[in-house]
Amino acid sequence: MAEYKHGEMDISVQEKTFDGFIKFTIRSIIFIIATLLFIALVNG
Repeated sequence: MAEYKHGEMDISVQEKTFDGFIKFTIRSIIFIIATLLFIALVNG
């Protein structure tokens, strides 16, 4: 087994996945808030 050296691993794929997850989460939250506001305005 190779000896572990901190900071040598290529994490570009993990960074792209995390960025995509964050973008999806933010867009989902915005959509949910907009939907709730729409429902509140229509039923108000």
